[in-house]
Amino acid sequence: MPIVSQEVADAFKMLAPDDVQLFPVTVEGAPERYCIVNALKTVDCIDEANCEGLQPYEQDDPHPEHQGAYRWISGLRIDSAKAEGALVLRPMKFKTAFIVSEAIKDALEQIGNLGISFERVTGPRKKKGGH
Repeated sequence: MPIVSQEVADAFKMLAPDDVQLFPVTVEGAPERYCIVNALKTVDCIDEANCEGLQPYEQDDPHPEHQGAYRWISGLRIDSAKAEGALVLRPMKFKTAFIVSEAIKDALEQIGNLGISFERVTGPRKKKGGH
């Protein structure tokens, strides 16, 4: 779960109040206020046919909650029509990913200097080499 500044938490609260939970936390040695951002929506939206590489958990994984899920996905693509209108979500079979809408991305970029990067997960995948 991401730990964010109060300013970032406020952006999530304003733009996606139904999609996130915010938990205030104290970061030792930091006078600023921070929050943990929890995505409330888990959606079955992975566009498996357009992902670059899918690495499922092994059949004999000792954790039954991993059954049918992915250990890793390279070139993740989601079907935005299946996102159920969520502005913040985690894909059902790959909960490692924390997905935000373009509106959230734009708001966070306006805040600036966050130490995060964004990767588009909708639409066609860019071919390697930039073509």
